[in-house]
Amino acid sequence: MSLFKARDWWSSALGEGEEFDQGCLCVGDVDNSGTGHDKVVVGSYMGMLRIFSPHTIKPNEGAQGLAESQLLEVNLHNAIIQIELGKFVSCSDLLHLAVLHPRKLSVYSVSGMAGNVEHGDQYQLKPVYEHNLQRTACNMTYGTFGGVTGHHSLCIQSMDGMLMFFEQDSYSFGRFLPGFLLPGPLVYNPRTDSFLTVSSARQLESYKYETLAVATEAENRQDADLPVKTGGKRLTPDWTFVLGEQALELSVPSFSHASSSIFVLGERNLYCLRDNGQIRFMKKLEYNPSCFLPYASLTDGTTNLLLGNHTNMLLVYQDVTLKWVAQLPFVPVAVRVASFPELKGVVVSLSSEGHLLCSYMGTDPSFFSTPKVDARDVDYEQMEAELKTLQKNIREASRTQDILPKADAQEDLTVTAVVSNSMDSPSRALIQDIDGLPVPSVTVQLKLKSSGVVQAPRLNVLVQPPLSVTQNNFVLDTMSAGSSTVVKFSAFLNGHYPPADLTGDITVSYNSPTGVPRVLQARFSLPLALVCVSTSPAKSTKFKITVDTNQPPVDLRAMFPEFSDKSEEKDGNSLAFLFLSGQKVSLVASKTSQRYRIQSDSFEDMWLIVKELVHRCDQHFSKLGFKDFRKSVSGPIPLQDYFLAIDHHFQLRVSAKQFQDLLSERAIQFRAIQRRLLTRFKDKTPAPLQNLDTLLDATYNQMMSLAEAAEDNQSQLDQAFAQLRSGTHLLVLLLSLWQGLPPDQTALLEATLLPLLQDTPQLGWEESCDAAVTHLLRTCLSRSPKDQAISLAQTGGPVLELPKDTARLKKHITLLCERIGKGGRLSLCSEANVQVPAQIQNLAAPDIPFQTSASETCTAAVITSRDPRSVVTSCDPAGRTAESFAPGGLVWITVH
Repeated sequence: MSLFKARDWWSSALGEGEEFDQGCLCVGDVDNSGTGHDKVVVGSYMGMLRIFSPHTIKPNEGAQGLAESQLLEVNLHNAIIQIELGKFVSCSDLLHLAVLHPRKLSVYSVSGMAGNVEHGDQYQLKPVYEHNLQRTACNMTYGTFGGVTGHHSLCIQSMDGMLMFFEQDSYSFGRFLPGFLLPGPLVYNPRTDSFLTVSSARQLESYKYETLAVATEAENRQDADLPVKTGGKRLTPDWTFVLGEQALELSVPSFSHASSSIFVLGERNLYCLRDNGQIRFMKKLEYNPSCFLPYASLTDGTTNLLLGNHTNMLLVYQDVTLKWVAQLPFVPVAVRVASFPELKGVVVSLSSEGHLLCSYMGTDPSFFSTPKVDARDVDYEQMEAELKTLQKNIREASRTQDILPKADAQEDLTVTAVVSNSMDSPSRALIQDIDGLPVPSVTVQLKLKSSGVVQAPRLNVLVQPPLSVTQNNFVLDTMSAGSSTVVKFSAFLNGHYPPADLTGDITVSYNSPTGVPRVLQARFSLPLALVCVSTSPAKSTKFKITVDTNQPPVDLRAMFPEFSDKSEEKDGNSLAFLFLSGQKVSLVASKTSQRYRIQSDSFEDMWLIVKELVHRCDQHFSKLGFKDFRKSVSGPIPLQDYFLAIDHHFQLRVSAKQFQDLLSERAIQFRAIQRRLLTRFKDKTPAPLQNLDTLLDATYNQMMSLAEAAEDNQSQLDQAFAQLRSGTHLLVLLLSLWQGLPPDQTALLEATLLPLLQDTPQLGWEESCDAAVTHLLRTCLSRSPKDQAISLAQTGGPVLELPKDTARLKKHITLLCERIGKGGRLSLCSEANVQVPAQIQNLAAPDIPFQTSASETCTAAVITSRDPRSVVTSCDPAGRTAESFAPGGLVWITVH
């Protein structure tokens, strides 16, 4: 086995004359940046706490680069025994830093603030809470004690053998370990909810959290030979394993393929045990180890370990097999694995003198290549032909702007979706009727045809809520070349509100004969008759939309044949649709003008009818051969009606947040009462309950009522989001018809106003839409090029979170509509849109040469022209001559 030196990537010397041990090193996203990149936290016995963000230091940076890597340095004035990173604050998912001192436990939050000067970002260490300890601490561990999820509790082992349990900012209880003499390493096993430690008898002991909770209350240390004076059970370990030597460190890996492994590093041996105390394997070491770290392995059933020793070596084991050895410049007392922005899988090691090193293992590559012995004569004609071929390929590749790779000319599998023209009889819907109206279902047939071997195809069907299908997942057999398979399912309405979209998505995943995974997607459209029926038109409605066309109105009975048979109107210029959820939408074609009117008492429910009207009109005139068919909507845009849907959705999100906070408070109260009752019940002579049982029942009833209310609010929120999506689709369509937006700008507008397909507790529609609209207002829809330059120079932005109200969002949407109405163009380019002054627009008319004179005032604009003879005269001090440009070209001019 060759011995290679660990490759230095970043290093730093911490302090002078300070001491460090295995508990003084921790890595993680301590400032909750959300990038997934780790920071290095180091504490010393002198009380100094330092936080680093290592990065590559260029040769010319020197000490300045090291200074930029250090984010924070604080003197806590007490020796730091151990530091840990976890969710130690109730009702918060953020990571906090727990620092253990000999007589105190402190929990801090680390936050970063962007600096406004050249010194960079500023980081602060803010105390959240602290516990003063009655006994001198030795070490600690943390975890989800008792199976409680969402936050971590802390357990501290004192020098006299007492385990002190803390649940956030409250002290839970304390227990003395039996037969204690000297403290040993302590670790928590979340899989069995137990604590592992090595006693002075040199044996590994396991204590369940439940056993510790019901054991004798620890006020003073009790002798094992004396009888128990207070109520409760005597504390005994669940199982023990004799090591025969003192343990240096314990570890319980959390990755999946080592789900039942407990690693113990002894003075001469390495042990691996199962959760029940049975040994899996043992490795006898031929050196004195100093620290170790198990980490995930790519091979199933195995675990990799980093193991440091007192001969300055870092060894990599796969179970008991030695895979690699690297030389370190010091004896490591702690080792961790971290991921940084520039490099992942970095080994972070710390020495007892304070040498912090970030390194990676491997060898430097060799670029030396052996020259050819037999050099043949160069064929210049062949080289020239090859050069021409390469240049041709480069030109073709440079023309394409596609980021994604091109698909194969012929797919191994094709999917064809056919929706039945008639409804199912009988209906296969789960809800048979809604308010007396029968709920229909329609059959969708999928035909899969393979041109090659398709291995293990899996088909997934997705429809928009509240639509549902009888089966959404299909696992098919392997298909041979030329074979075909037919899959059928039925779609139906499974809710009391209309969907925002009637399209469905099909995803087929399979493996090619070579084992390469492939994904194929297709789409189908469900009929409008699936969610509504024909009815009589309403006489008076609240909301109205008028669509103007340049062709005479079409007979509505011919345009909607599936509704004409049941319609009571026979003239063909009016039609009414009744959604199964109860809303009515009327469609009227004008007899004297080329207009269609859609009216309803619900703004959002008009979306599907307006969409179908526009789509079917395009199809009708396309079949007749009309290529100049145009449609438009005259303003104003009904923004206030749309804002009602936004406010309704936002109020339900606020209610959901309130329900979540109340449930969290009641859960904390419920657990506190349970602890009090447990303390009373374990005594042999229990004290009166003092109505604790009544309080427990009342708290439980409140939790159940809050849970039911939260569930009902969530269902209302789902319905409100579907209505908001419908209203947003309708607003986008009205804006595109109002200003005649091309398809690419319409797609960009829809992506801006609908950035999410569903709400999540972490990210909602309001904050996402506001960020997208704000970006457009600062870039392509800004008022001047100067505003564009300022906005593009700004980096970062506010954290996306639930806003206080919707006033800012509604203001930005109103500005968006106003600037689109003034001729603004939507584009992702930085110079996509600059508003041209009115006097320049009048001068630069289409097909007319444009010329300025020296008497014009100074202004800047972008001039477009379709005439190749158009001339722009520059009157700037440089005295440039007139130039012509191609049709449709853009040119910057400065007029003086």
